[in-house]
Amino acid sequence: MTPDPFSSSFLPLDLLQSVPGVGPVLTSTLLASLPELGTLTNKQIAALVGVAPLNRDSGTFRGRRTVWGGRAQVRAVLYMGAIVAARFNPVIRVFYQRLQHAGKAKKVALTACMRKLLTMLNAMLKHRTPWQEVRAHHA
Repeated sequence: MTPDPFSSSFLPLDLLQSVPGVGPVLTSTLLASLPELGTLTNKQIAALVGVAPLNRDSGTFRGRRTVWGGRAQVRAVLYMGAIVAARFNPVIRVFYQRLQHAGKAKKVALTACMRKLLTMLNAMLKHRTPWQEVRAHHA
C-alpha cells in the first residue's frame, strides 16, 4: 500500500523519486549532501549547489555569467540526473528543447535543466507534494 502523498508519512525519498529522471543515486546524494533542500529559496539552493549564474565583472569588463562554487558532488550527480530528465521528464524535455531551438549550447541548456530540476525538487520537498504530471504541464 502506498502512503497518502499529503500525509506526514510520505518520505522525502518517495517524494523525490516520484519525479521522472530522479533515481536512487540522485535521491540519496541530495538527501545526504544537501540537507537544506526544501528549506531554502530557489535562488539560495541553486547558489549552494553551484548552478546559479554568477558574474565575474571587473571594471569595465562585462562578460558572460558562469556557474561555479557550491557542492561539487551534488552538482556532478545532478548533471547526470538532468541528462536523464532531459529525455524522460516531459517538463524538463520541453524546457531543454526550447533552449536548444533558441541557439543555446548543449552544456548551457543542461545546466539550466539542472537548476530547473533542483528548484522543482526543492519546491516538492518544501510543500510535501509528489510529482504530478498534469500540474507540471500547467506550471
